[in-house]
Amino acid sequence: MVWVNTSPLVTTYTLEEFWALPEPPDHSKLELIAGVLYMTPPPGYTHDNAVSRLNRLLSEYLSKSGYPGTLYVPRAAIWISANTYLEPDLFYVSAETEAALDPEHRTTADLVIEVISPGSAIYDRNTKADTYAALDIKELWLVDETFETIEVRHQTGKDFDAGVVFNKGERLKSSILADLSLTVSQVFEG
Repeated sequence: MVWVNTSPLVTTYTLEEFWALPEPPDHSKLELIAGVLYMTPPPGYTHDNAVSRLNRLLSEYLSKSGYPGTLYVPRAAIWISANTYLEPDLFYVSAETEAALDPEHRTTADLVIEVISPGSAIYDRNTKADTYAALDIKELWLVDETFETIEVRHQTGKDFDAGVVFNKGERLKSSILADLSLTVSQVFEG
């Protein structure tokens, strides 16, 4: 369970109330953590391109390598209880993990990927990352579109380690997709 201490003046929501909220006029992204509503600006062109490239590269890799499991795309969600609902940019759930989950919803994943935009950086690196750690996500990639880096954090119990930052030209190392051959440059170059 994720606990967030908030001011008594902060409105909290149930999942049903969250789902009933209207779409923000500017198409901002809404997520719910321990009943607290978080809103981030809609993603831009660079963000969308990075997510698209990662989706293609990882789909090809999973298909060729024979890794059983599913790569989920934006709008798919990880949610627990009646008050926490997150939509990662991409996430991978192995067949083994999927078999242990409630078939009605995903409460964890093996790998979560967040593409960090300037408007969501603090939220993605802190609040959202801490929530993923509490949800037992095994590995988190923070793809920074501004600095063109990928930070990989690993689960250490109920938290993530400090992470390793991979720069353009460097080959990413993943414990979940151990034989993945992916350079950071492939994510940011057409």
